[in-house]
Amino acid sequence: MTHPISTLGAIHTALSIIPVVAGLVAFVRYGRIDPGSAVGKAYIAGMVVSILTSFGLSSAGHFNAGHALGIVALLAMLAAVMAPRIHFLGRTAGYLQTLAMSFSFFLLLVPGTNETLSRLPVDHPLGSGIDSPVVQSALKGLVVLFLLGIAYQMFALFRQRRN
Repeated sequence: MTHPISTLGAIHTALSIIPVVAGLVAFVRYGRIDPGSAVGKAYIAGMVVSILTSFGLSSAGHFNAGHALGIVALLAMLAAVMAPRIHFLGRTAGYLQTLAMSFSFFLLLVPGTNETLSRLPVDHPLGSGIDSPVVQSALKGLVVLFLLGIAYQMFALFRQRRN
């Protein structure tokens, strides 16, 4: 049986769509989430609002792994924004920035996947929580996509800089 969604939960869910869409648009349009682009700025703003609203949510009634992932995602985005400003990183700053933004997107998808599969379809959800086989399989698939995406992005960035 699914847990009913609260008003804050519904608002959080709606707001969480913003960084998902912005991230996907950035990946399609630029091959990465560039924090300096308009889409990248929309992604960051959406992520911050999504993470902040998540702090008011907890089916366990206390700080949980989803909250921790939100904090890590905020730190990843901060690292991405700061990387070009750290001069000793040199040419590796662009790689770090790309990796950190993609990692924040991956972290957005982890609780989103768990919650979606544990709530939908409404009458008979596919999963029953983070430990259910369908959720575990989906998360493993996300890890594979993340690693393939990072490999592609690093290679594309390397080729772009070499030319």
